[in-house]
Amino acid sequence: MTPVIVIEPMFVRSIYMFLGLFLASSGSTLAIAETTESRDAVETGYLLLTEKPYMPPDFNQATFDEVWRVWPEPLRSRAERASKDERRQMAFQRYGLTRRPEDDSGAPLQYVVDEAGNWSMNCFACHGGSVLGTEYPGAPNSDFELTTLTEEVRKTKLRLGKPLTRMDVGSILMPLGTTRGTTNAVMFGVALMAYRNPDLTRSNRRLPPPMTHHDMDAPPWWNFHRKKNLYIDGFAPSGARPLMQFMLVEENGPEDFQSWEADYQNVYAYLMSLRPPKYQGSLDDRLVAAGRTVFERSCAECHGTYGAEASYPEVMVSLAEIGTDPVRHEALTSEHRGSYHRSWFAHYGKKEVITDPDGYVAPPLDGIWASAPYFHNGSVPTLWHLLHPDERPVVWSRHAEGFDEDRVGFVIDQFSAVPKSVKSSAERRQYFDTRRHGKSAMGHDFVDQLTADEKKAVLEYLKTL
Repeated sequence: MTPVIVIEPMFVRSIYMFLGLFLASSGSTLAIAETTESRDAVETGYLLLTEKPYMPPDFNQATFDEVWRVWPEPLRSRAERASKDERRQMAFQRYGLTRRPEDDSGAPLQYVVDEAGNWSMNCFACHGGSVLGTEYPGAPNSDFELTTLTEEVRKTKLRLGKPLTRMDVGSILMPLGTTRGTTNAVMFGVALMAYRNPDLTRSNRRLPPPMTHHDMDAPPWWNFHRKKNLYIDGFAPSGARPLMQFMLVEENGPEDFQSWEADYQNVYAYLMSLRPPKYQGSLDDRLVAAGRTVFERSCAECHGTYGAEASYPEVMVSLAEIGTDPVRHEALTSEHRGSYHRSWFAHYGKKEVITDPDGYVAPPLDGIWASAPYFHNGSVPTLWHLLHPDERPVVWSRHAEGFDEDRVGFVIDQFSAVPKSVKSSAERRQYFDTRRHGKSAMGHDFVDQLTADEKKAVLEYLKTL
């Protein structure tokens, strides 16, 4: 059977059908705080994210069960010898999927799976990961392999003669992400908004908007309650509507967004309830106390304070001062932010939007020990490397398992360049090359004002946040 691909015109329709999932940032379950939100609303919000498909399906169970047949050797032969359940677990590991906490259904946290076996991606694709082998909804998914998953699902559909969908076609035209755990999320939003009017009806635009493709690391949702504004540049005010941008696909019209806003009030309540997991290792109380003193003297002005009297100033730090990779700041123009400001998402200009931020917002650091890698582009693998700018690796790859308790973050191998033995694009995505566009690990050099002993103490204190 010949696969069906509908493209008219090719770029516009494919981009429009493909994009729009990644802008929400927006026992083994993540700690739920006692808040003023209704417990029913919090629980409903989680159920809506995991059980209600707001997007068309990307593939079905039969396709996922067959995807191993397009894997490279020797992985494919290992899968062939494995049981069906073992192959499923191998697929979860390959693509950065996790099971749902306290749920023995086998359904992935990152997808809604309906009764017919259709898989539709949800927000947990980027914002649902694991920490020390435990699944945490709201943790950044530093394992997510969206590009590899999409490429291999497309190959499987072609092999089986199944129709291709928006992800299969759109990913040919627009990069999804070049490193494991990061995605081209910001440009997805730019492309989607370009084909909508302020009231979310379809726009007549036929040329693609200017785009600067670059990868971003997903922020942890357990800091959502701290923020008045969203995203690394803080341009958008927090609220239920901004969480809905991921649904801007062709099939969803203005009436859908209006009817689903009540759903996303519950999702908003769920996000507001999340808190980070506590550090599970041993702590040196003397170092913690010393680190707290250093932190409050040198870091709290931007990153806030923690404990009984916690505060978060939400400080914007200029690019000239912070010195981190500027591509994210430059890629989202004042025109892009202005179109958002005029739209339904910002209540047609009634919500204050920062159209020309001069830098990045220093994030809150709750649960920072559990949210490697660091910086907005995910370029720094451990907190130790963050505190030692001159020691940050040029190229690094993480071990599939393991947590570096001494350096706090990934267990990594370092390289001066991607090894020449690496041939396939899927294998290359396992290496983070800080020399590539938008992936610099430079900046945040304030830490070099600290002595070696002070850095050691701060590192210990950061584990407690």
